[in-house]
Amino acid sequence: MAAKPKLHYPNGRGKMESIRWLLAAAGVEFEEQFLETREQYEKLMKDGVLLFQQVPMVEMDGMKLVQTRAILKYIATKYNLYGNDLKERVLIDMYVEGTTDLMEPIMMYPLLPPVEQEKRLSLITQRPATRYFPVYEKVLKDHGQNFLVGNRFSWADVQLLEAILMSEELIPTVLSDFPLLQAFKARISSIPTIEKFLQPGSQRKPPPGPKYVETVKEIFNLN
Repeated sequence: MAAKPKLHYPNGRGKMESIRWLLAAAGVEFEEQFLETREQYEKLMKDGVLLFQQVPMVEMDGMKLVQTRAILKYIATKYNLYGNDLKERVLIDMYVEGTTDLMEPIMMYPLLPPVEQEKRLSLITQRPATRYFPVYEKVLKDHGQNFLVGNRFSWADVQLLEAILMSEELIPTVLSDFPLLQAFKARISSIPTIEKFLQPGSQRKPPPGPKYVETVKEIFNLN
């Protein structure tokens, strides 16, 4: 029996969260080795398992995978969540890049100094409804299918749902003007593997709190 993937990262969302989402969507059980101290991180670097001295790192199929996008693409390809042909794959890449751009500032916001947080809050709260969700609403309308690409569940659907839920934590009414995205959210959330991941007690991580932020700053020398 193949070993479960093992995820190396602090006990919080960050760049690992999309990897957790995709593995869960594929129905793949995984283990987590949480980084809690700077010393643990330095040991991984000293042991030479972090190719570019960065996490996320995922042990999977006899490899030590780094670089978030490479990891996600490997998982999506392995578990048939990456389209049927080259044209579908490039669409998935485009939609995933969009949701990544949407989520990145939200992800980094808790790590910013208070002055920077004040400057960026309005931008972070406005962009989902003004720049990104109108695009995905139009994609769903023009495509006329249950999913973003082809008529099959893909990596793009998983990451869009993640982005929607993350945005709703900041602005609960963010989807009020997007009926197709509301239906998409309900539809994708009801897929059995996703529904399971959304239940309390799953390996999905909560929004970052002060303790997590403090730990991350200590591990990566961000103070």
